[in-house]
Amino acid sequence: MIVKAYYDTYSLPVNITRCSNNYGPYQFPEKLIPLMINNCLHKKSLPVYGNGKNIRDWIYVEDHCRAIDLIISKAKPGNIYNIGGNNEIRNIDIVKTIIRTLRKFTKGEAISEDLITYVEDRKGHDWRYAIDSSLLKKELGWQPNMKFKDGIEFTINWYLDNLDWMKEITSEEYKNYYQKFYGNRKLINGE
Repeated sequence: MIVKAYYDTYSLPVNITRCSNNYGPYQFPEKLIPLMINNCLHKKSLPVYGNGKNIRDWIYVEDHCRAIDLIISKAKPGNIYNIGGNNEIRNIDIVKTIIRTLRKFTKGEAISEDLITYVEDRKGHDWRYAIDSSLLKKELGWQPNMKFKDGIEFTINWYLDNLDWMKEITSEEYKNYYQKFYGNRKLINGE
C-alpha cells in the first residue's frame, strides 16, 4: 500500500509483483521441497501439516526471475503483476513426487511414504494459494517455461549434486530452527 501510494501521489515509477511458491536450486531447507529432499536422503520423518491437502501453486525460480526482469524493462509503471506457475498441487502430492523421484534417481529402497508424518496444522493455515497471471501474460506476453515435472526433477538432481552445500546449510543452527518449528508439534496419526 505504501509503494502504491508513492506511485499515486508522487508518480514514483514502481511496479509491484506477487508470486506463487518458488522452488529450485539454493532454496533454504526450511521450505517444503528442499526440506523433504533433505529428510528423505537422511531417512528422517517428513512432517506434513494437517492432512497434506493444502494446495499451492508452484513456479520454478528462473521463471519468476524472467518475469521480474520483463516487468522491470517493459511494464507500465504503477501496475501490479501476479506471477504464477500454473501448477496447483496438493502438498502431500509434492511430497510423494519427491519420494518417487528420489527413489528413481538414487535407487533408494529405504525412501518410502512410510517416512511421512502428519503434524498439527499451523493456526490459520490457508487451504489454497492461487495466482492469476493473466495481466502479465496479456500485457507482456510472459509464460512460465518450466513444466513442474521437469522442474522438480532438475531441482532434485541439483540437490543431489550439491550435497556438501546442503550439509553446510543444515548445520547445528539449522537444527535449532527445525526443532523450534517442527519438534514440538503434536502428531496427528498418534505416533
